[in-house]
Amino acid sequence: MSDAFFALHAGLPRQGPGDRESLDWALAQIALPPDARMFDAGCGPGADIAGLLAHAPQGQVVAMDCHAPFVAQAQAAFANDPRVSVMAGDMANPDGQFDLIWCAGALYFLGVTAGLAGWRAHLRPGGAVVFSQIAWRNAQPAPAARAFWRAYPAMCDAAGVNAWVDAAGWRVLAQRFLPHAAWAAYYDPLQARIDALRGAAHGTDMAQALAAEQAEIDLWRAHGDDYGYLQIVAVPV
Repeated sequence: MSDAFFALHAGLPRQGPGDRESLDWALAQIALPPDARMFDAGCGPGADIAGLLAHAPQGQVVAMDCHAPFVAQAQAAFANDPRVSVMAGDMANPDGQFDLIWCAGALYFLGVTAGLAGWRAHLRPGGAVVFSQIAWRNAQPAPAARAFWRAYPAMCDAAGVNAWVDAAGWRVLAQRFLPHAAWAAYYDPLQARIDALRGAAHGTDMAQALAAEQAEIDLWRAHGDDYGYLQIVAVPV
């Protein structure tokens, strides 16, 4: 990703679709102990940390991301909470074991099957993984949607994502596509940022980043029923 992309996204509350209602739905599917040790893999600026702690008030969140400015944003937000540790690192190799591994939209960096297979050793008995993965919602998506997501050649439907979970030796406890509100929670602040920057003098890289992000938002508004983030609660077999 370009420097202009990260500059455009700097300081935003989320770096991908998600919201508190979706987090609450997912964690209602499992029995999370109140003192759970939780790993927020690919945490971005830490948008989900407060929600995780609400479900395990005596617990601990270890949050990790590879982008230093996101790590700094999350560290600043939770600097006074001893239950939270935020660090830069490789989310494939967290330290220790967890009752919950939470990964909002970032597992594709590892691959669903490879990521789940690797995380098995980092899950305590009775633990679960919750992740979200972009997938087709219908068999005949609009040409514009198919053209945009061609950048992700492995993109498949819900059955295909489930097959990846099965191949890792895990099973799906529950799943659903993130609702419209979860996308709006990401795109509305991004749209406000684009609107604020539009018309100002920018270099070529920033102008291209603004155009690309606007095109992505416009595509979702026009064809968001064709694709979505499939949120999955999974456990090892």
